Amino acid sequence: MHRGLRAVSHCDRAVTAVVAELPPSAADRILVRLSAAADHSALWVVVAGVLTVRRGAGRKAAARGLLAIALSSATANGIMKPLFPRRRPAAAALPSYRTIPDPPMSSSFPSGHSASAAAFATAVALENPRVAPAVVPLAAAVAYSRVHVGVHWGSDVLAGAAVGTAIALATRRWWPVRPSDEARARPVDAVPELPRGEGLVIIANPFSGPPDQDVSDAVAEAFPAAHLLRVCKDHDVDDLLEEAIDERGDWVRAVGVAGGDGTVATAASVADRHHLPLVVVPAGTLNHFARDVGVYDLQEAVDATQAGEAVAVDLGLVEAHPGGGDDPADPAVIRTRYFLNTASIGSYPELVRLREKWQPRWGKWPAFAAALVTVLHRSEKVRVRFHDEWHLVWFIFVGNGPYTPRGMVPAWRPTLDSGLLDVRWLRADVRFSRLRVALALVFAALGHSRVYHQAEVAELDVELAVPSMLATDGEVVEEAGRYTFRVAKDPIPVYRRDEERWTGRDRPFQG
Repeated sequence: MHRGLRAVSHCDRAVTAVVAELPPSAADRILVRLSAAADHSALWVVVAGVLTVRRGAGRKAAARGLLAIALSSATANGIMKPLFPRRRPAAAALPSYRTIPDPPMSSSFPSGHSASAAAFATAVALENPRVAPAVVPLAAAVAYSRVHVGVHWGSDVLAGAAVGTAIALATRRWWPVRPSDEARARPVDAVPELPRGEGLVIIANPFSGPPDQDVSDAVAEAFPAAHLLRVCKDHDVDDLLEEAIDERGDWVRAVGVAGGDGTVATAASVADRHHLPLVVVPAGTLNHFARDVGVYDLQEAVDATQAGEAVAVDLGLVEAHPGGGDDPADPAVIRTRYFLNTASIGSYPELVRLREKWQPRWGKWPAFAAALVTVLHRSEKVRVRFHDEWHLVWFIFVGNGPYTPRGMVPAWRPTLDSGLLDVRWLRADVRFSRLRVALALVFAALGHSRVYHQAEVAELDVELAVPSMLATDGEVVEEAGRYTFRVAKDPIPVYRRDEERWTGRDRPFQG
């Protein structure tokens, strides 16, 4: 070991000597300023701010990058520097124009700047590979600048970069990276082409999404031949669509919707009843369903309808059986609702509300973890019967299709047409169940906890000892004493363009 350390020290001194002999250049001033700009990770905070300007991958990359910086900085500066004290290079070894004022006096090993730079660049590259060519060279320049200005040895920089990279990669354990922008689904060939929206009845909900965002005019421009409906406060989405379809009869070839998941679910139910394909334009706050399908903007919906490209997507159904003296077997008293993403019983709706409130600032997994701990702290236990047994639970989560990762916080669906429900619940009859959940989240071991359970089924019947609220797609919609969850018999065609076909192709509408 001593021989190895001496060899590393010899290499470090040789590298420092080579850097000291470099002729003066404009790079000296740039690297000095770059090194100073990265103090306290200020540079990376600015880059993260730029990435958050647009929603989507940029914001997720910024959130993961800042998390990776926090963890790597604590590890490098708070743990490793005190454990491995090392003297920094002598200031006299470099020319004065290359040194920085007030050089740090802490241990030289490892380089905190390099750890933060590598952590941020790796985390950003995981979430948004498109910006990696810009961020990675910048991080490498920051790491090298610490040797160039004479405050670190080369091995300090390499060790710091290794620490930062490893920590950024480790965040995937708690916060999985989605490998694809869209879920898998089998193509549907028998959908009509809708040039300029011909044959399309589409409804736009201006109350979905941010208050200053109304896509109605953009939808009208993109589909000039379509029959456009606008949601008003005194009108029901279902009724508006049904009336328009009845009036136009055989002219109608597809149903469209521009809104959030709640509005899309209603439109999907109408499309399913009339055996029509569905056009989705994301216009809500988070647009979970549209993102899973792979429709990220109005342009993609236009491309898919003009080409007649669609995929098969399952619809979730939940039947609410009223309690009391009503006969639960009587179809007249059974109310059926559709859900696109998730349904839940118990405290899960409040968990979703808090997660969506905090997600734009923290990212999906940190927001979910914080919301889960908060909700469990103040929620009440629910006594339910399913799988022929009575259980005491905190909540039941039902996903329209298997969510991934298994044994973790449900994050996304890898497939849209599995024909299965993803059922997850947290037991409330285990001692210290809430504390166990919190610890399992911290150690990324939720799937190994006795409190957490998961199953994939085609149908689920849930009876409650006391009638409880049902939430679908994050909105509380029903109260009953028994619920039956299942997948609709036939999947619904949803327009989605074939990315390979449209790569490099001129698009007809640029609204």
